[in-house]
Formats: sequence, C-alpha cells, structure tokens
Amino acid sequence: MLRVWNKPMVPTGHRVARVAERGFTLAEVVIALALATLTVGGIVYGYIQAAERAEWSAYSLAAQSLAMQKIEQTRACKWDPMGYPPTDQLVSSNFPAEVEVMDIPLSGTNLVYATNTTTITAVSVNPALRMIEVECTWAFPRRGVFTNTVVTYRAPDQ
Repeated sequence: MLRVWNKPMVPTGHRVARVAERGFTLAEVVIALALATLTVGGIVYGYIQAAERAEWSAYSLAAQSLAMQKIEQTRACKWDPMGYPPTDQLVSSNFPAEVEVMDIPLSGTNLVYATNTTTITAVSVNPALRMIEVECTWAFPRRGVFTNTVVTYRAPDQ
C-alpha cells in the first residue's frame, strides 16, 4: 500500500518574514558601532586640526604684520649722507628689540606677545646699500616658539 503524506504548503513569503524578524546579531551591532565611532572620531579630529591650523595662521599673520610695521619704520627714517649736514638715522641702536602685543582676535585678558628684533647691516659703501632684517619671535601654545623674518635692502635718500 502506498502512503501519501499531505504536507501543508508554506508560502515562501513566510520564510522571508521569519528571517527578517530575527534582527541583527551581536557581532553585526558591535562592528557597526565600531565603524560609526571611527567615522565620528575622524570627523571630530579633522575639525580640531582645522581649528588649530587656523589659529596658528592667525598668529603667524599677526607676527608678519608686526615685522612689516618695523620694516616700514626703518624705511621711513632719514639716511642722507650727501645732505648738509649728513644724516644717518638708519642704525641698529635706533631700533631696539621691542615686545609688542600681537593683533589677533581674543576674548578677555589673554594677550599674546611677540618680540621684534631689528638688524641693520652695511652691504656696500659705494654705492651705499644696507640690509634691514626684522625677526618677529612668538610662541604658539603647546607647539613652541616660531620666528617670522622679513628682509629688505635700502639705499640712501635721494
């Protein structure tokens, strides 16, 4: 005798529904959280680095501005060896080292200082020519001391 078993037919949609009801495994959740943490951490680190670099650029630009101010002062002084009487105000002793406040946006009393040092050197006597070098030294928090240097040449007043 032949037996035939009648098995109820299960639609395939139910099987898919059961798999979807299972959810994520613990390993999948841990890996997803690790990837999300790395991504968010990288983005935050990038913003911090960008802000620090922008702050350093502001300090450097302020130091460059202080150095250029001193260059303009040396260019404006009188140096006329052919005049009567001859005048020579372009000497290093007229430009001592100065500590000045850097022009950067700040809040409160956290001022940042820089030191300007001016060196004037005779390059040649005939024709008269001098080299003017201004070094602006400043400190950046947690990064050390930096120096901006500006060099120019000047002939006597004509």
